[in-house]
Amino acid sequence: MPYVNIKITREGATAEEKERLISGVTELLRDVLGKNPETTVVVIDEVETDNWGIGGVPVTERRKRGM
Repeated sequence: MPYVNIKITREGATAEEKERLISGVTELLRDVLGKNPETTVVVIDEVETDNWGIGGVPVTERRKRGM
């Protein structure tokens, strides 16, 4: 049973976009690895930009700095 965890920043991904991600990842696992879509689990976690850091700096601050 494949389990895929997608983490994105919480910036307004629509329900349709998330549905497309779930469907697309499920299809990819079926096509590439022959995994059964009925037992494939995909979870999307949305993280506030204050809680997502790159290079030691939160994304919120990076954007303020134009990084």
